[in-house]
Amino acid sequence: MPLQATETGEADRGAQADHAFAMLRGSDRIDVRDWHRLAEASCEPNSFFEHWYLRPSIGQCAHGSAVHLAIGREARNDARRLNGLLPICRRSIYYGYPVPHLATWMHPNIFCGSPLTLAGQTQRFWRALLDWADRNAQAALFLHLPQLPSDGPSYAALQRVLREEGRVAGIVRVEERAMLRSGHSPGDYVAAAMSGKKRKELRRQRKRLSELGNLRFIRQSDSGALGGWITQFLQLEQAGWKGAAGSALMSSSDTADLFRHALSGAAEYGRLERLSLELDGRPVAMLANFIAAPGVFSYKTAFDEEFARFSPGMLLQMENMDLLKRQDMQWADSCAAANHPMIERIWREKRRMVDVNVGIGGKLRRSLFRGMLRMESGCAITGLEP
Repeated sequence: MPLQATETGEADRGAQADHAFAMLRGSDRIDVRDWHRLAEASCEPNSFFEHWYLRPSIGQCAHGSAVHLAIGREARNDARRLNGLLPICRRSIYYGYPVPHLATWMHPNIFCGSPLTLAGQTQRFWRALLDWADRNAQAALFLHLPQLPSDGPSYAALQRVLREEGRVAGIVRVEERAMLRSGHSPGDYVAAAMSGKKRKELRRQRKRLSELGNLRFIRQSDSGALGGWITQFLQLEQAGWKGAAGSALMSSSDTADLFRHALSGAAEYGRLERLSLELDGRPVAMLANFIAAPGVFSYKTAFDEEFARFSPGMLLQMENMDLLKRQDMQWADSCAAANHPMIERIWREKRRMVDVNVGIGGKLRRSLFRGMLRMESGCAITGLEP
């Protein structure tokens, strides 16, 4: 008997009495301590689905859309430990076309779509979610799962479940973005990644910038003076090309408020690292990292375009290479667009992110989905390719 759940959040027990699945309306029904414990123990870290980021994201950026949290719990004891979580919503538009579907809920400032799951529970969580989607598809034609790291345990578990269930699924989008993963020291890594001429030019730029005043690099992992730091970052980003293009955080009160709440929450839980390059106390480049051992998400960066000739953003990234010294770090995700002109000059590894569509519901619905998938990607796959 499959695991069941209703949209009201009341979980129906299946034959697996040690596990329950539910679809909750709103994030306030989950205890923050349980959510934090799940994030710390998750087999694949994802800062963007931790409570200090996802809750303000839903509050600031959902704009009335119904966001549910798919959750799994162990039901074999009174504690009912949380062992899986993923935000889910219904969409009526798919890349500009009127195609109803279910999807992982994300906004443009969420850069990873992997669920939070405990080791050994990921396949069970995917099965329960797909089973719920089958029974609650309504008008939805498929389930859309964006931004899954193709080398991660969540994607591997999804592949196994799709193969075992014989579901039609396909990769509909692939993006490769800069990533840092190396056993080298910062100096050795930079020497291998950049030419001697470019390294010499950066040293010259740093020297020329320091001649204009007192140049100081600051790294912080506490919450000291965080409010002022956030304001400076928002103003710095707004003053540059992103502000002119309307894509800066301050271009919308929603994204500005999200940034404030998320960084404050990350600092409270020891997840924030912030870097600044200051000239006479004035920031000329700033960067925020989310620490999610064994990984790091390089969340946002900004620089003063008045000093662009000195490459302050690149100089700050050179300091950020000290991530390679961290004993708790195995990789760092740039969260940058593919072919980013700055970060890919330094970070030479790639993180492959895939968007996956999965057939749900009965035979007729899955047949319609198979035809759509063939038109979209040129293939219909039972299971997924590596």
